[in-house]
Amino acid sequence: MVIFPLTSTPEAVFTAGQELWRLDLTGAILGEPVRIERSRSFHREWLLKFRGHEERDELDSWRGLFLGVPSDQLEPPAEGEVYLHELVGFSVAQEDGTALGLVSNMFELASGLMLEVQGPKREFLLPFKKEFIRRIDRETRRLTVAVPDELLE
Repeated sequence: MVIFPLTSTPEAVFTAGQELWRLDLTGAILGEPVRIERSRSFHREWLLKFRGHEERDELDSWRGLFLGVPSDQLEPPAEGEVYLHELVGFSVAQEDGTALGLVSNMFELASGLMLEVQGPKREFLLPFKKEFIRRIDRETRRLTVAVPDELLE
């Protein structure tokens, strides 16, 4: 099977013996995990051979699906980084400690990732950019931000 990796470290994920889960567009797990028998890079894509899955018709039925690994098997993010799926539920506060709300959703837009923050009076969209996000604390699940007043009104 030829796949296009969505990870920055495919050589660490697509190794012989690694189990991958098939996921649909909602992130729901489909069936049992599949085990990589062998793999190699091929231009910008990867060629994967799965143990016990030989038939083209079966593999064709996987089109449009994603292959993923449990997050506990991934390399932890570096200091000040976070996996995107972890952001929902993070608290958001100004640099002076003023609580702004909780991240309730995320949207991938042409301009970049936008976080929907549910505040005490209403929700607002927060661009996930360095100019706004000052600190990410995975341990306390908190984003410290510098947000212009216009975004909060």
